[in-house]
Amino acid sequence: MPELILPASLAVLLLGLTASASWGVSDFAGGWLSRRAPLLGVALGTQLVGLMLALGAAIARGEPALGPGDIGWAVLSGLLASVGLAALYGGLAVGRMGIVAPVTGLLVASIPVIAGTALQGLPPPVTLLGIGLAIVAVVVVSLSPGDVTDGPSGLRHALVAGLTLGLLTVVMSRFGEGRVFLPLALMRLVEALAFIAFILVRRPRWRLGRSLWPAAIGIGAVDLLGNGAYVAATQTGALAIAAVLSSLYPVVTVLLATFLLGARVGRLHAAGIV
Repeated sequence: MPELILPASLAVLLLGLTASASWGVSDFAGGWLSRRAPLLGVALGTQLVGLMLALGAAIARGEPALGPGDIGWAVLSGLLASVGLAALYGGLAVGRMGIVAPVTGLLVASIPVIAGTALQGLPPPVTLLGIGLAIVAVVVVSLSPGDVTDGPSGLRHALVAGLTLGLLTVVMSRFGEGRVFLPLALMRLVEALAFIAFILVRRPRWRLGRSLWPAAIGIGAVDLLGNGAYVAATQTGALAIAAVLSSLYPVVTVLLATFLLGARVGRLHAAGIV
């Protein structure tokens, strides 16, 4: 049977949208699970699942061993992801979602576009228009109506989260050609070790009940699929296009909340989704 080879432009489109769909699903499911179990336990459990699945996928694909550069990028990715997620969740906990979510989303979508333009040149005008619309959509969909006006804004948390997670998307694009799941496994290991170190120092609640492990396994698998699709997209096409397509995951999360939880979608959110 002849091998199906897609044009690079179509492949990066499909991979980028697969990443956004996977991340949107895992964010929604992770939020659902975090209401029923300690957040740190959910984070650690999903990272360990991702680590094991990534190792298995790397062996199945026969990926080449990591060179010093790939090891460095993977370790840096794990550190950036740990700091970024901690800042994001901390901001959402103490600040206003209507500020934290859109500011983080704007930076996560914009930083890789700027980096991709600097590294690979300016995309065609039509592509730039699409990138601009996508960034606006991410911000609009992330807005939280009816936020309270008193209390801390969480802006500092949002800036840290947006910068680190935005840089994360750039760093992940630097993995060597053909190396997808092996560097992701090392990245997951670094994240897991960071969470374990926090648990040992602060002694917070973190254990997951046995009944919740199937959900954690599913979330870890879907999140890994999103990471793998994103890395493959950056190795197939332009970083700016791959990153902005992948950054559309808040749209998926909002749609799932609407259809599964009955969340109300205002006109502004509907416009952003469209």
